[in-house]
Amino acid sequence: MDFVAGAIGGICGVAVGYPLDTVKVRIQTETKYMGIWHCVRELYRQERAWGFYRGLSLPVCMASLVSSVSFGTYHHCLAHICQLRYGSADAKPAKADITLSGCASGLVVLTSPSEVAKVRLQTQTQMQQRRPSAAVPLPAAPICPAAPACLVPGPRYRGPLHCLAMVAREEGLRGLYKGSSALLCREGHSFATYFLSYAILCEWLTPTGHSQPDVAGVLVAGGCAGVLAWAVATPMDVIKSRLQVDGQGQQRYRGLLHCVVVSVREEGPRVLCKGLVLNCCRAFPVNMVVFVAYEAVLRFTRGLLT
Repeated sequence: MDFVAGAIGGICGVAVGYPLDTVKVRIQTETKYMGIWHCVRELYRQERAWGFYRGLSLPVCMASLVSSVSFGTYHHCLAHICQLRYGSADAKPAKADITLSGCASGLVVLTSPSEVAKVRLQTQTQMQQRRPSAAVPLPAAPICPAAPACLVPGPRYRGPLHCLAMVAREEGLRGLYKGSSALLCREGHSFATYFLSYAILCEWLTPTGHSQPDVAGVLVAGGCAGVLAWAVATPMDVIKSRLQVDGQGQQRYRGLLHCVVVSVREEGPRVLCKGLVLNCCRAFPVNMVVFVAYEAVLRFTRGLLT
């Protein structure tokens, strides 16, 4: 049931946090925005509410899978570690056991293709794309008199699957895994922080004489765990987003280290904290919802079984 509960929690989390995730990606990958509110205003002015939900369909599907596998892997790893170390899967784990299991849960799923599609769609605007024009003689002055192509409005990618197909055709299979090294660096230590901080906070917030915190305790522990996880994940998240956007035209970055060096040299060390405030603001409500949904499903199923 950990897998099912994790899937439901992941879907709920995406539904709550996706608009802010879109703003975060825009800020990390485009230098024209002067801050969060400027990005929000410009995005709404140019693309209206729909602009905040670009590329949502694939993340919803992937969130259920990723959250299911990460939560399920975490609890199964923790149970096996406790069985090996203490002789019982139900034994109280040490902090090191939780950290190791959390790290494994982050490394077990590589979602680079879906992340590439999400980031490309989020950074796509209704800009004019260059498309071939039909060479039909017109009696009036031609719209594009001396050019083989003319500019027409329309997005480059029509949706997640079309985006993945275009990336694979234009950049090869390697294009679908752009930023995978940064993604792995991000997920390992952030998931370790995520589950460790949640376990510690739940222990602190559990009333005397009870084995688990109440709903308010789960809300606070889940929200704070999400904030701490994103606080340590943001530097690699910036690099991941830049690597995944790279390739639309001339490629700037040769790899993870080159992207870090170029970004820091051009924009200073603060570039690695781009989107940090937004990540933390988004993480609190999102992970409140994730953990409350997760715990609710587990408690509901336990009630049915007993």
